[in-house]
Amino acid sequence: MNNLASNDYLSVTVLTQYLKRKFDVDPYLGKVYLTGEISNFRLRPHAHQYFSLKDDHAKINAIMFRSAFEKLKFTPETGMKVLVTGRISLYEPTGSYQIYVERMEPDGIGQLYQAYEQLKKKLANEGLFAAPKQPLPRFPKRIAVVTSPSGAVIRDIITTVRRRYPIAQIVLYPAVVQGDAAADDIVRQIERANAAGTFDTLIIGRGGGSIEDLWPFNEERVARAIAASRLPVISSVGHETDTTIADLVADVRAATPTAAAELAVPVLKDELLKLTQERTRLLNAMANRINFQQQRLNKLMTAYVFRQPQRLYETYVQRLDRAQQGLRQGMTQQVTRRQQQFRLASQGLKNQSPLDRVRRAQTDLGQTTQRLNENAERLLTTKRQRVGQLIEGLDYLSPLKILGRGYSYVTQDDRVIRQTADLKQGLATIHLSDGTAAAEIQTITPATEDQHE
Repeated sequence: MNNLASNDYLSVTVLTQYLKRKFDVDPYLGKVYLTGEISNFRLRPHAHQYFSLKDDHAKINAIMFRSAFEKLKFTPETGMKVLVTGRISLYEPTGSYQIYVERMEPDGIGQLYQAYEQLKKKLANEGLFAAPKQPLPRFPKRIAVVTSPSGAVIRDIITTVRRRYPIAQIVLYPAVVQGDAAADDIVRQIERANAAGTFDTLIIGRGGGSIEDLWPFNEERVARAIAASRLPVISSVGHETDTTIADLVADVRAATPTAAAELAVPVLKDELLKLTQERTRLLNAMANRINFQQQRLNKLMTAYVFRQPQRLYETYVQRLDRAQQGLRQGMTQQVTRRQQQFRLASQGLKNQSPLDRVRRAQTDLGQTTQRLNENAERLLTTKRQRVGQLIEGLDYLSPLKILGRGYSYVTQDDRVIRQTADLKQGLATIHLSDGTAAAEIQTITPATEDQHE
């Protein structure tokens, strides 16, 4: 066992502070140049950036504060090889060492070129380069030029326009074309030229230089200002071999400022010559047309229709006579057909005359009436005979007739006595053919079976 007291042990905080001081005072760690591959990078807008740098055998944590990160011309990506400059220190809460990056650029390719390629790819994906281009006006009256007021660009443009098309007006919108403030100034002048509303064409240009000198024309805000311009834009930035983002977005790219001016305006002398030629061609064409029409007029004036006007309508008179003749024949035939139809209709009406039908109906009615009377008489005679027979039969069956033959009937209590069982002793009434007689029933003797037989 060791004999150290507890106060002889270091705390973690003390040890970490000691190590941090060692890192901070070490002259070799105050400025370190590293190369490595970015790992675990996730862009945090308007904030500090945390990531790692690694190679095949080791990895170190890295932090890049917002103030340093905003100066980068490109956007770091995971897997990108970079060259960084910074200092090494220790982060006390976790006890891990890390590099505080002050500068960073792509390894093997320039920082500005990397930023150029990234922005070019981004705008191409948005379709900004492939958007429809505005045509340049053929005869511009006013041309706005955004460039440096002291450079050769404006002088070349003015010289070329005066030589080719002196009636066009050149208006300079002076702008800073190099440095950190250049992009904002260029955008502002583009917007001013568009807001004026009196220009036909806009030229943006500057002379040649390095990629750093031309960089304002590779800024995204400049590219979007050109794309949003209502004026057709001619871009002339750098030399013929230089291609900027502004060149790709503009409606027309010119290799030099002189070429931009030549694209913007025609040659006035050539246009005047063309006008003279067109005027001559027009006069010749009109003269030829007038001559041709005069020949036609002369030919028409010698035509027979003007010398003998009546021949003009002879054919029509003949056609009129034929038409009248055909009309008369047609009317005659039409009248004949109508008369035949009328006769046939009259005959049909006679056949269907109501008087004839009435006479025939009266004849049928007389015959029918006669037959009806004969049938009625026969029926009446038959019925009378039948009634006589029925009366005779009824008379034959009459009770009075039977009483006249010596028969009588007995009633008792207003009931006709039909058999001995209906009788009772007492008074009864005997009905005869000529009157009635009262009788008293004393003895009732029913008939025997032998008597019935």
